[in-house]
This record gives sequence, C-alpha cells and structure tokens, in this order.
Amino acid sequence: MPKAQETVLEIDLNALKHNFKYLKSKLQNGTKFLAVVKAFAYGNDAEEIAKYLQDLEVDYLAVAYANEGVALRKAGITTPILVLHTLAVNCDIIIENCLEPNLYNAKILNEFIAVATEKQQKDYPVHIKFNTGLNRLGFWENDVDYVVDKLKETSTVKVKSIFSHLAASEDLNEKAFTLGQIENFKAIAENFSQQIGYQPWMHTCNTSGILNYPEAHFDMVRSGIGLYGFGNSEKESAHLKPIASLKTVISQIHNIEKGESVGYNRAFKSEALFTKTATLPIGHADGISRVYGNGKGFVTIKGQRAPIIGNTCMDMIMVNITDIDCKEGDEVIVFDEKTTSAETLAESAGTISYELITSISQRVKRIIKSP
Repeated sequence: MPKAQETVLEIDLNALKHNFKYLKSKLQNGTKFLAVVKAFAYGNDAEEIAKYLQDLEVDYLAVAYANEGVALRKAGITTPILVLHTLAVNCDIIIENCLEPNLYNAKILNEFIAVATEKQQKDYPVHIKFNTGLNRLGFWENDVDYVVDKLKETSTVKVKSIFSHLAASEDLNEKAFTLGQIENFKAIAENFSQQIGYQPWMHTCNTSGILNYPEAHFDMVRSGIGLYGFGNSEKESAHLKPIASLKTVISQIHNIEKGESVGYNRAFKSEALFTKTATLPIGHADGISRVYGNGKGFVTIKGQRAPIIGNTCMDMIMVNITDIDCKEGDEVIVFDEKTTSAETLAESAGTISYELITSISQRVKRIIKSP
C-alpha cells in the first residue's frame, strides 16, 4: 500500500480470510459458523466485511440492532442475519427485511408474536436466548415452561436456535464458572427441546469459547473479535492477524521552548530546553479518546514511539518527536499488525482492543485491501 497522506483505516480482507479459516479449523464438520458484524463490523466496514464473509460461505451473520441488519440487506447481503438485541419498536422492520430476532424476555416474545401474527407470518425464524450467568439479556431457566406454552399457541414463529452467552470464556481462572454455564445451558436446551417437540440449533461459544471449550461448540459458534484478529490471549492472538491498520500523517511540526505549553488547558508544559512536537489530523472524534492523552498513548513514526502529549483534541493530537528524525507529510502508524497492535495501544490507556477499534469514527476513510 502507498504511504498514508491522510488519516485512513486500511482493512485487509486476506487477514480476515486467514482468521475465518483458522477459527473454522477448530470446529467439527457440520458445526455452523456465525460471524458477528455488529458495530460497523467492530469499527471496520460492516458492508465490505459482510460481503466478503458471504463469499466465504459463512452460515450466519449477527448484528446488535435491527438498523444494522437493514443496512446489510440494502447492501445486497442475503445470508441469514440474527439481531442480537431486539427492541419492540423494531419488530416490523425485522420482518420486512427478513432479519431474525433474538427473543429474550416475555415482552419481546409477546410483541414479536403479535406483529408476526398481524403480518400473517408462518413459521418465522426466531432465536430464544437464555441467561446462564452473564445477566444481561435472556430468559431464566425456570421460564422454559412459559416460553414453550407461548410458542405452542401460535404457528406464526418457529424457533431456529436457542442460545446463551459465556461470561468469562477467556479467563481460565473462571473455568469452573464457565463449565457451570455450559452444563446449565445443556440442561435448559434438553428441557426446551423435549417440550417444544423439535430440536432447535444450540450455540453458546464466543471467540474464546471456540478456542477454550471445544466440547461446547454444539450446532453453531459465534465469533466477533477473533475474526478481526484478536484472540483474547497472547497464545491465540499469535495465530490471528489483525485486519485493520490505522494510519495518519504529520500535519505540522513545532519547536517548543522550555515553559511553553501544548494544547488545551496547557496540559503539557515543556520542562526541557527544547521539545519538538508533531500535530496529527486525528482526535477523539476519530476514535482516539482523551484517555490516550498526556503520555498514556503513543504512535509510531519512523519505527520509533512518539508519546501523545497534552489533551487529545477533537480533530488532532500532538506527539513528542524530539528524538525522531521526521518531517511534515511523513506517515504515522497508530496501530497495525506489525508495529503496534490495537491491543497494545489500548492497554497503554487501561482499556481493551474492543473499545479502541469500535471507536474508529466513520469519517475516517476506509481503504479495502482485496485478496
């Protein structure tokens, strides 16, 4: 790729393919693969990612909210799409766009059945979530009888899958808790299937579940962060390739004398006789939040780390380049696969890769590197 001349996010579809194939290699033949493309495909480009995964014949896609699924349908995606966080107000557009809802409590179950009935649906595919310990969304174990009774009262919907979500699959110190979740889910699924009279698909593994709990792959697994190159451990991340590189450019260089300040609130004051700074066209409106300011975060210029100084601005950051031989117009690496990973940069500010990569603003230009 040519050197960056502006702030860009380069997305490598070859890396995506590598990650998909690696994660698929962990599955038994016949186990389905659901790719999570919520939040603009974890801050990348949902339409391009979904199109490529569709070409790779992924079995399912998942989004958080209905409007994300609608955008994919408008982009020509035909792969089944699960809406993980169904809201009552969106039941109509879910059906209108052939999306498949997660029904996780009595309100949503009854609302969706009512809308599906009004629209004269027959066996519309739905997914039922059970809470086994994450305590975010989901019916409880003792709700099985209620859910089954409601479903038996109608022919408008039919359960495609039942699922749950592991709370700490990446933390082997919580293995006992995770195994308890898995056993609880198996018991719920068996009870549900016996009562409903057919066998919906079962799925509970996220990326770390895929890697750490093969016994819980069941009929389908779900991967989000792993597809984008992060395995939640050094061991597994070594097998994956981050698909995105965030790059920018030096807009201006300043020579700062002792006692002079840089940025809002004079957050940086030079204590050295001479400090050289570079201003970069990227800020908290682009996804580099204020937590990276004042020496916590850094970028890479000419192979050397340049710490962020002062407060992060909305559209700019300033970095210390006193010991770096560089000039205006030179490329700057914020994160990439080889220099500094998003995971490493996030850790410098006490956060996680998920938060950093999903924060990259859509005003940042995307460049797709095709296979």
